[in-house]
Amino acid sequence: MMIHRSAPVPPDEQRFRILFHEHFADLWQFARRRSGSAHEADDVTAETFGVAWRRRAALPAGNGVRLWLFGTARLIIANQRRSNGRREHLRRRIEMVAPTLAPTPDPADVISDRNGAPLLAALATLDDDDRDLLMMRAWDGFAVTDIASLLGVTPNAVSVRLSKARTRLASALHQTDFAPSRTGSKRSSNPEGDAS
Repeated sequence: MMIHRSAPVPPDEQRFRILFHEHFADLWQFARRRSGSAHEADDVTAETFGVAWRRRAALPAGNGVRLWLFGTARLIIANQRRSNGRREHLRRRIEMVAPTLAPTPDPADVISDRNGAPLLAALATLDDDDRDLLMMRAWDGFAVTDIASLLGVTPNAVSVRLSKARTRLASALHQTDFAPSRTGSKRSSNPEGDAS
């Protein structure tokens, strides 16, 4: 009886498997928070790891590879938004010709979580850069230095931008539509936590 031995896994493939195992869940969550649906997050995550696979021999070492993955995902999401914008523009042009077409519902309108709805509504009023910055810090848990590395700016620039984004978010939360009850507890003036 012959015993078949499996061929050894090449080191770059083994490293990719570990990379995939360690970062898949966080990367998918990162993409989901920035996408209109789980399907879009799946696409972003798959495309990110596809790029990582093709470039596996040249991936950065250490923690740099994690930041590289998230940076690549951000670029893919930006491309996805541009594509969605072009589709939306085309949809509007078609509606002008055929006004009976029903508009596509905004995924933000589907949110039913009453506790998170005011925050999500306030976030929706911010521009993409402010929203993404706050999400990277508060929800993705990136340190200011990691965000700076992802954006290609200094940590000081990130801290300043975070401070301004938090101010705009606090202002949006305190607008009439998002204001908490006067009898309820006061909101923190720093809803996203410290910038360190």
